[in-house]
Amino acid sequence: MASIVTPELEAALGQPIKGPSALGSDPRRLFRLIWTLAVTDFKLKFFGSVLGYLWQIMQPLMLFGVLYVVFSLVLNFTGTEEYYPVAILLGIVMFGSISEMTQGSIRSVGAREPLVRKIEFPRFAIPAAQVLQSMFNFGLNIIPVFVFLILAGGSPRWTWLELPVIAALFAALGLGLAMLLSALWVRYRDVEPIWTVVLQGSFYISPIIFTISLVQEKGGTRAGELMMLNPFAALLQQARHAIIDPSHQSAAAAAGGTWKLIFPLAILAAIVALGSWIFTRMAPVIAEEL
Repeated sequence: MASIVTPELEAALGQPIKGPSALGSDPRRLFRLIWTLAVTDFKLKFFGSVLGYLWQIMQPLMLFGVLYVVFSLVLNFTGTEEYYPVAILLGIVMFGSISEMTQGSIRSVGAREPLVRKIEFPRFAIPAAQVLQSMFNFGLNIIPVFVFLILAGGSPRWTWLELPVIAALFAALGLGLAMLLSALWVRYRDVEPIWTVVLQGSFYISPIIFTISLVQEKGGTRAGELMMLNPFAALLQQARHAIIDPSHQSAAAAAGGTWKLIFPLAILAAIVALGSWIFTRMAPVIAEEL
């Protein structure tokens, strides 16, 4: 005979145990977990290092030195824009950050397997913490960009106030990709080498070591418009326009009109939506898949 669960019996038993989910049941706990994981990983990354946080700044600067010599002094990849070396440095900083967000997130769920196996642990905290940690590093790495710009003769401008908006969209792009890649890796381990190849290709087809004017000169305005369909490229171009100098076209100008920014923004929104949907669907079975 089946037992009948009365309201009195439910009250006596307490709240039912919920299964694993992406966000958990307590938003405040989720945000605390994201912050704690990000801060802890950020500190551990430089634990035992003599130079500590200075390494986070030195890495993009050393890469910048190599690329500047090769592509500016040897191959002459400069365009009509001002402060080309600073533009390269900003491109390296932004690409390094999106690379760290995505590559670091691929195995992040597997690396946190002991936590994932806890029923009430919100899985979303893992890729979100990786993105937040990368944004901490981005904040450190952007400092030399402003220093080099001032030393090169640049001056503060009101358009610097666009940086928080650009950074927020940049973090949203990284979060969407982080959720997508970390969820897919749980079931398809080929995601990691495939994404490594995608990143390598993205470095050379994005305006990182060259400016948009050079793209337009060699391939026409249509080539520049097609490049701006890439959300990362559009954000980088707008960052150069807002931070470095107005001689760097805005993302709207490079895309061929303000209304055409709908396309990279729509792609960014689609990446976030797809990553969220796949991660939410995978969250309840992540422990079993691992």
